[in-house]
Amino acid sequence: MTQPVVLITGAGRGIGAALAQQLAAQGAKVGVLARRRIDAEAVVATLPAGSALALASDIRDRTGLREALDELQEHFGPLTALVNNAAIIGPLEKFHEADPDVWAEAIDVNLTATAWVTQAVLPLFLAQGGGTIINVSSGAAHRAIPGWSAYCASKAGLAMLTYALHAEYADAGVRVFGIAPGVVDTGMQAAIRASAHAPERLRDRANLAQADDPARVIAALLAPAADAYRGQDLDVRDADLRRALAIT
Repeated sequence: MTQPVVLITGAGRGIGAALAQQLAAQGAKVGVLARRRIDAEAVVATLPAGSALALASDIRDRTGLREALDELQEHFGPLTALVNNAAIIGPLEKFHEADPDVWAEAIDVNLTATAWVTQAVLPLFLAQGGGTIINVSSGAAHRAIPGWSAYCASKAGLAMLTYALHAEYADAGVRVFGIAPGVVDTGMQAAIRASAHAPERLRDRANLAQADDPARVIAALLAPAADAYRGQDLDVRDADLRRALAIT
């Protein structure tokens, strides 16, 4: 069996960092991609020696992204999976008050740049007869939240990208999943709690899950047991999904 080689975007902290730890512990080779190399290196330092490579690029920088992808494959061999985890939350304000440039940035990072990362890896997967793409989604993709218009719109677009990629590439052996991680105690949630538009249930940090829980579910999507869920926008809290993936 080919050793998994997985690229994780937004892996310098939070769910991305927890996923890198989970995959490395399972024997995968991991590309830890963050905007700042110092953040990627800090995560790699926590992983087993030789299991991961620190990579630095903003996902909006197509040239930098392709260089990072080449570096990863030169180091570990052909990529077998991509986890599109990088995202931003802002602006958290009513739509008519939002700065158009800040609003557009959320769409650019959460949807457009994520699409271009995916486009960069697809030819590799098609040439080798398959691969896995996991888009980290959100409940906000399917439920409007006041003050969150940019985030909701960007994640809804990402969910539709998941469906479209499955429709186009499933027959070519490319497995595509969307997965909402639930409400997780990360830096993004800290920003949400500090805003005037945090839903009441998110204000108490005790209600938040830890990043290692969605990381276990995301890692399990790489296995054949997840094949029945291809092309869907899933939720880590779904009991049937967790049972099928043997996640307790």
